[in-house]
Amino acid sequence: MVHLIWAGLACIGIVYALFNGTIGDVNEAIFSSANEAIQLVIGLTSILVFWLGLMKIAEKANILAGLSRLFRPVVSKLFPDLPRNHPVMGYITSNFIANIFGLGNAATPLGLKAMKEMKQLEPSEQASRSMVTFLAINTAGVTLIPTTVLALRIQHGSVAPTETVAATMIVSILTTTFAIIIDRLFHYKRVRK
Repeated sequence: MVHLIWAGLACIGIVYALFNGTIGDVNEAIFSSANEAIQLVIGLTSILVFWLGLMKIAEKANILAGLSRLFRPVVSKLFPDLPRNHPVMGYITSNFIANIFGLGNAATPLGLKAMKEMKQLEPSEQASRSMVTFLAINTAGVTLIPTTVLALRIQHGSVAPTETVAATMIVSILTTTFAIIIDRLFHYKRVRK
């Protein structure tokens, strides 16, 4: 449905430009936007490849495993329904670590694996408590180092590309905290019924 809305808006704009005599501006905007999109994709890909490489090195050097062990008590408290030594705990921890470093695209496959494992542990068709908690935390954004934003700011010539890091950390901590509180409130409200 959304693609039809976008196509309709584009057609209306082009027809309006034809009658308004500004079709040249539309052509210029189309080609300049396409050029900017390609530059953006190449810039983001290089940063993503760099961070994915670092994550792979960390995985091979057992740094991720060490961080998983370090964060396991916290993750176990957040997901009390999940078995403590189940592989899903590693996926969840790795997803959180990737999100903390702002690797949204790298975190997605780990998040999908975690969701798949949690779904296999849930006998009913409904989402489990752990799945809801995991989704709430991921939606809130557990980003402490916004590497994608830093890359965009550097790419566009920002004088101080890291000036948003502190604000991002504060907002990320607040939104994640509120997401966990709201998740717990709704869970206990549902349990009391």
